[in-house]
Amino acid sequence: MSDMAIQIRNLVKSYGELLAVDNLDFDVARTECFGLLGPNGAGKTTTMKIIYGKALPSPNKDTVIDIFGYHPRKDALIIKAFSGIVPQQDNLDSELNVTDNLLIYSRFYGMKARDAKSRIAELLDFMELQDKAKVKIRELSGGMQRRLTIARALINKPKLLILDEPTTGLDPQVRHLIWNKIRELKEMGVTVLLTTHYMEEAFQICDRIIIMDKGRKILEGKPHQLLSANLEAYVMEIYGATKERIADSPYINRSGIRHESYQDTMFVYSNDSEKLSGCAEALHISDYHIRQANLEDLFLKVTGRGLNELQ
Repeated sequence: MSDMAIQIRNLVKSYGELLAVDNLDFDVARTECFGLLGPNGAGKTTTMKIIYGKALPSPNKDTVIDIFGYHPRKDALIIKAFSGIVPQQDNLDSELNVTDNLLIYSRFYGMKARDAKSRIAELLDFMELQDKAKVKIRELSGGMQRRLTIARALINKPKLLILDEPTTGLDPQVRHLIWNKIRELKEMGVTVLLTTHYMEEAFQICDRIIIMDKGRKILEGKPHQLLSANLEAYVMEIYGATKERIADSPYINRSGIRHESYQDTMFVYSNDSEKLSGCAEALHISDYHIRQANLEDLFLKVTGRGLNELQ
């Protein structure tokens, strides 16, 4: 048995003249959490739809797609049977209550009523929705609906869980709860594939990530290793017109200093925080902020700060 849950080679998907996925390669190991990051239109959701058989790849003799030993073109039903899918938007039946939403979904997998009720009780406990079993969907908060959608994706005890932006729009408490649940699922042996626009989320829960742009892979690896290999350790943000006061400063032009501007903010990077402090000597404390560089800084470095035409 291969250690890889997913193997993708030379994946191509086009919609007319639009090349949504451009010769994409990556592997996902069993029981790891793997993240696809990229701007809107980067090809993340299209890639995931191909993996679980909702979209077909464009013809390409060099393409390889292996999902636990199956190909979505030939084995889409098998892949769907062992997968759980959480789409970007919750699509629960608002006319039904929490339990009935899960009970109806269980029938797609041929579960017996007794087994389904037992599994539903487990999932409501797991997602901390025990006291909402008989509540109508329209009476749930957005965070509760998202947790229910994840519970629904787990009804068949999937070995592959696919999450498309699982915590977008949720408050920090719910987001952290979902992160913890994803970690628990990994410990249970579930392989997790997700897309997210929250760089902190990817850093916190993903074992490995790829950063995509315009259908192509730009970087791949463990988040902390990508940071240390591709970005300075510290960044100073200088706000508003204040940035003009140090644009010609000798500190800015010293070796080991890199800077860029976007709209009304200057970003000054260095591996030496003391050098950044030197740059700030002429500034008021409220005019700047020195912090450790993070995954969002790397994301913006490799994909650009401006909006592309698809965003």
